[in-house]
Amino acid sequence: MSAALVVNADDFGLAAGVNRGIIRAFERGVVTSTSLMVRGAVAVDAGRYARAQPELAVGLHVDLGEWSYANGAWTADYEVVDTGDEQAVTRELTAQLLRFAELTGRRPTHLDSHQHVHGAEPVRSVLLRAAECLGVPLRGCDGRITHRGDFYGQDGRGESYPELITVAAFDRIVGSLPEGWTELGCHPAEADDLPAGMYRDERAIELEVLCDPAARSSLTRHGIELKSFAELLPR
Repeated sequence: MSAALVVNADDFGLAAGVNRGIIRAFERGVVTSTSLMVRGAVAVDAGRYARAQPELAVGLHVDLGEWSYANGAWTADYEVVDTGDEQAVTRELTAQLLRFAELTGRRPTHLDSHQHVHGAEPVRSVLLRAAECLGVPLRGCDGRITHRGDFYGQDGRGESYPELITVAAFDRIVGSLPEGWTELGCHPAEADDLPAGMYRDERAIELEVLCDPAARSSLTRHGIELKSFAELLPR
């Protein structure tokens, strides 16, 4: 079995600069799939692009809140629902799936969540049930595809490590891929009009790497097939 790589860009619909970056990385780089935030400020624009580009695999980036690390503690920038309330999470997920269909005119090719909130219960179980019903993978929870999150330029507390999102870093990741399917998460954006936040400048660095011809050359050199979630056989 050969090694296949899905390069998936998170946060589609979050901001105009994010949309532009993801579109550029898809049209000129190695991004093959994206995850849509249906509550994002420019989700309508993202959905319109998805309708016009059916070859772009689009999943749902479930948005239940966002938290920032500052002064030694995590604080909520916003919370959509109480992530400990299973019924509230289920209702919100249903609403976001319906909104996804309205925006894109199709079903999601995969599920994941903003800031990986599905790593904890009860969000994990709620999203797993939805993924099983849809027959699509939930990030990090599907034996058909492994998730790699190491193409990321910060640590868990927001300290920047740009050396983790260079062409050389991308090549090291690609060179270490096992046989089978792997998803590599990324967050490209044109950051000139993005508000200050925990991951702003790094998005622009990611974008340049993902569009660098050396990234595609790395895939060829290591014998990696570039795939999208739409090509992963449904359960």
